[in-house]
Amino acid sequence: MHLSIGQAYAWSVFKPALESALGLSGTQSALPFQLAIVMLGLSAAFGGTLVERNGPRWAMTVSLVCFSSGFLLSALGAWTEQYWLIVFGYGFVGGIGLGIGYISPVSTLMKWFPDRPGMATGIAIMGFGGGALIASPWSAQMLESFGADSGGIAQAFLVHGLAYAVFMSLGVFLIRVPRPAASTDGGPAPLEGVQVSANSALRTPQFWFLWIVLCMNVTAGIGILEKAAPMIQDFFADTSAPVSVSAAAGFVALLSAANMAGRLGWSSTSDLIGRKNIYRVYLGVGALMYALIAWFGDSSKPLFIVCALVVLSFYGGGFATIPAYLKDMFGTYQVGAIHGRLLTAWSTAGVLGPLIVNWIADRQEAAGKTGANLYGLSMWIMIGLLVVGFVANELVRPVHARHHVAAEQEEAVDVRQ
Repeated sequence: MHLSIGQAYAWSVFKPALESALGLSGTQSALPFQLAIVMLGLSAAFGGTLVERNGPRWAMTVSLVCFSSGFLLSALGAWTEQYWLIVFGYGFVGGIGLGIGYISPVSTLMKWFPDRPGMATGIAIMGFGGGALIASPWSAQMLESFGADSGGIAQAFLVHGLAYAVFMSLGVFLIRVPRPAASTDGGPAPLEGVQVSANSALRTPQFWFLWIVLCMNVTAGIGILEKAAPMIQDFFADTSAPVSVSAAAGFVALLSAANMAGRLGWSSTSDLIGRKNIYRVYLGVGALMYALIAWFGDSSKPLFIVCALVVLSFYGGGFATIPAYLKDMFGTYQVGAIHGRLLTAWSTAGVLGPLIVNWIADRQEAAGKTGANLYGLSMWIMIGLLVVGFVANELVRPVHARHHVAAEQEEAVDVRQ
């Protein structure tokens, strides 16, 4: 499931073709991706409780229908050169499929591996990060075979929609929920440790600090990821060794690999060193990587690539670690619903990151600047956002006992008495 919906990370491969075929700016060609991420967060927030209630198989079926339909609508939009239909199909309809499909495997796997939540969520979310590893070269090859005009783009979208419908159906048929452990009297074993309901979690400062942490980390990573292919070409356009279209697509695939590896590697590391410590690495070292790109990125292609790979590994690791961080703070009682609501931070970041990078690049280009100068200001803005996230992470403390489920139940008894 996650390997399929992770195709969203390969959207940048379609950007140059769409801009050329439909006469779009960089900001306009980012709209389907931005709306998809917005809808991911909103559908996860509103659908999190439904996923807990109806189960992961129901959720994955909804995801399959919406995600595949989004591609089919986009194919129609490209064929008729109606860009609004691509935005609606891929962004709105497909984005709902992203959100519902994203949270269902995550909450399910934490139930399977309660003693290794970081590793468990890393396994699932690693698939999402690896989606572009397959989709990026696959999409580039289709555009080369079908053509980069509106008809070729339509055919590529059509193949995506049909192929992903078949592949995602495997997840629907294979998913299982573990049987709950039994207590001594034969009923379900009571939940242990801190347990906080989804509604109560929204009233805690911990939830909002973690919301800021996720939003800042995602904004910094998604800014590079959404514009990865044209960005590396721009950075080295004025050098003796410019980056070709195929090499740029390969760079997107490399970023996907780093994103994928970070999701399993860093989240598993968080089981050993703790969630707060690993986020210190994501946010602190991530800011340093952006500074190196801003200062020296256009002078060394290996340095640019290495720094971008590190940033994307932290980006992926942040996604994979946040469900375990939520489990540490709020318990497993309604962690799926809490996770869904926290993903509104991703919705915000999905607008902020591409908007910052694309809008500034468009303004700088209009001012006559070229190459790496299109992105310098964006890099420094990302550094500032990562610093904000670092401070928010430092402010996270254990949840006060008054928000625990047991305390709420006792208060309800007192009111009835």
